Amino acid sequence: MSASEDPQPPDATPPVVVRTARVSWGSLFELDARLSERLRLDGQRSSWRGLAAFLAHSGDSWFWMAGLALVWLIGGTAWRGRAALMAVGVAGLAGLVLAIKFLVRRRRPEGEWGAIYRNTDPHSFPSGHAARAFMLAVIACGAGPFWLAAVLLLWAPLVGLARVQMRLHYLSDVAAGVLLGIIFGLAVLRLKPFLFSVIPFLFH
Repeated sequence: MSASEDPQPPDATPPVVVRTARVSWGSLFELDARLSERLRLDGQRSSWRGLAAFLAHSGDSWFWMAGLALVWLIGGTAWRGRAALMAVGVAGLAGLVLAIKFLVRRRRPEGEWGAIYRNTDPHSFPSGHAARAFMLAVIACGAGPFWLAAVLLLWAPLVGLARVQMRLHYLSDVAAGVLLGIIFGLAVLRLKPFLFSVIPFLFH
């Protein structure tokens, strides 16, 4: 060894190599699928499946639009305004969810229940039912009455859970739907004065 070389002391500590852990999208999807699978109701008692099936259907857009139309026809001015605001929200949110689904194109989980959803809408992200349920709850919180807001706030998370239990969605679909529904509901409430001015006949 030449004098110009600087020998490393015997007790020198080797350099520490810091490695950054990288989480792939594949691993996140696998975790999402595993957690969703734990919530499935396959083989469970029919009473539990029956309740979950009812809740999974209860967020259907046609059901809500029909119910809101009935309230609008027979209700007083206050209820007509609430029904119109919710109906506008349901229609607008449906278009947004459909656009996102066709952009993402995530397939629904494999299953047999819910053929009407699988045949007419094979994409699962985001959950339109979860988005709709939370949007309606947010609008009810802003438009009242208190008892309706309380009922919808209890009902909304059950709809999202039921959609996972019946193999129609993954947990991440529901989580995205919840976030989307809350944001859209707040937007509808913010746009309430504008909607009143543009389509006043719906609110009186």
